[in-house]
Amino acid sequence: MKRLNGQAALVTGGSRGIGRGIALRLAEEGALVVVHYGTRRDAAEEVVQTIKEHGGQAIAVGANLDSVSGAKGLILALEEKLLRITGDHRFDILVNNAGIGTSSTLEDTTEESFDELIAVNVKAPFFLVQQALPLLRNGGRIINISSGVTRIAYPHIMAYNITKGALNTFTLHLAQLLGPRGITVNAVLPGIVDTDVNAPWLHTPEGQQHASEMSALGRVGQPSDIADVVAFLASSDGRWVTGQLVDATGGSHL
Repeated sequence: MKRLNGQAALVTGGSRGIGRGIALRLAEEGALVVVHYGTRRDAAEEVVQTIKEHGGQAIAVGANLDSVSGAKGLILALEEKLLRITGDHRFDILVNNAGIGTSSTLEDTTEESFDELIAVNVKAPFFLVQQALPLLRNGGRIINISSGVTRIAYPHIMAYNITKGALNTFTLHLAQLLGPRGITVNAVLPGIVDTDVNAPWLHTPEGQQHASEMSALGRVGQPSDIADVVAFLASSDGRWVTGQLVDATGGSHL
């Protein structure tokens, strides 16, 4: 039996990369997946179509998460669509995957870019959870996609690292807060993953060698490597795991 049959999941930033991999994996486990996108509607619809072609259920929902109103709008749209499709506005799994990165150094980071990082990577997950809690079933799951940079020093992307550190702290305290409802809250920390964002430098001989040598397992991470960890935490198999920062870097910089 599929582990997530009868459940509904919202995956933010589910149109590409790690989010796409997570959406496909949760659908494979039987969940109705709501694929959130910011601007890439075509990519989100492609994910939905792929899921349907494999016998799964999915819908795409667009929302700009750089403001609190965007987070509220996403939850309202989610509620309306779930009620129409399932007859119930509640859902079971929230994956906070949407985020933006930056390669700016400490010296080159502008106030504008810093504020944008905070808005999308920290503020959006915070208020998305706030708005979603009335709809999230007891015994549900919240999974935050953080980063290995909270364990491994990468000072050349300082502002981005700070936002992921905040997400880790959010995870810890939220797990304590929601424990009485049986809701588990965990963060997954990927390392370098072969996605379109990393493709320009990763799809070179030098990039492949550099990324592979970082991992104790000697290869580059794939979206499916992260998605499988998320699927475990989302399922009943992960029921006794909460408040944890799950390293999914392939043993990078051990």
